[in-house]
Amino acid sequence: MAKNNSKRKPYWVGCDLGGTKLLTTVFDADFKMVARIRTKHKSGIDVKDGAAYIGDSIEAVLGEAGTGIAQIEGIGMGVAGFLDLEQGMIVHAPNLGWRNLPVQHELQVRFGVPVSLINDVDAGTYAEYRLGSARGARCVVGVFPGTGIGGACIYEGRLIRGKMASAMEIGHLCVQPGGNLCGCGRYGCLESVASRLAIASQIAAAAYRNDTPALRKLTGTNLAKIRSGVIAAALREGDPVVDKIVRHAARQIGAAMVNPLHLLAPDMILLGGGLVEEMPELFVNEVDTVLRRLGAASFLKDLKVKAAALGDEAVVKGAAVFAADTVIKKS
Repeated sequence: MAKNNSKRKPYWVGCDLGGTKLLTTVFDADFKMVARIRTKHKSGIDVKDGAAYIGDSIEAVLGEAGTGIAQIEGIGMGVAGFLDLEQGMIVHAPNLGWRNLPVQHELQVRFGVPVSLINDVDAGTYAEYRLGSARGARCVVGVFPGTGIGGACIYEGRLIRGKMASAMEIGHLCVQPGGNLCGCGRYGCLESVASRLAIASQIAAAAYRNDTPALRKLTGTNLAKIRSGVIAAALREGDPVVDKIVRHAARQIGAAMVNPLHLLAPDMILLGGGLVEEMPELFVNEVDTVLRRLGAASFLKDLKVKAAALGDEAVVKGAAVFAADTVIKKS
């Protein structure tokens, strides 16, 4: 529903609806940040209030930017959850407990501009392809280990998605049949052995055995406190068991990437997310080493493994850029 204006408005809004926060940003025509608001989710936001919660944040950031909705060309929304792209609906946002929220329609009615919905890792990878580490790549496969492991693929400028849902669920590739129980209910997924939660669980068990002296001083055995920054700090302190656990997880990601390498012939594997932001060299080196050991030589000639460059801005910027590209293509 692009506006019937003879002159395009210069601003775009990007939203990042994560598991613990809502980041809302206004960008100018060059996708430089004009204003941003970061809100930690309060507990118990009911799904019926979800669109209003997001809309109020958009209103607030427009106020911070000193712009009105008449100056906004479109809104992009990156979501950590399951989407129905055909209906413009958040089917399930697990960390918020939301189900079946028709957010695209409700925001379009409220603001009268086009709204694009996109999975958060799709958004982050798209931002890196357009503005970050993956610029110029013919085919980039994004892998973002965090609480889970997200994946995405840009192929010749197009984001690969299903008819109704996002694709490239790399975290749920089966890498160990009959292995650990995954949050999806199946066994042996990559996410169950190489996500930040899986790594932290192994580290917590090692700390309980008193095998991780540096980390134990930082967090004890409290799993909830073993975040990416703490893991990186323990590595800097020379905690050998933590180093072993993290490197093993990174190698698991590298081994899993052999499959998309042979299926898609990407020229870039892009690594992002909190773990990679804290330990980029470790993850890039381990993944690259495994790929070059296990991959077919003809697929490795032009392959680069890189860390994402945009950090915390990747999802919100990618959502805005994707919205802009979608609106321009339709107009």
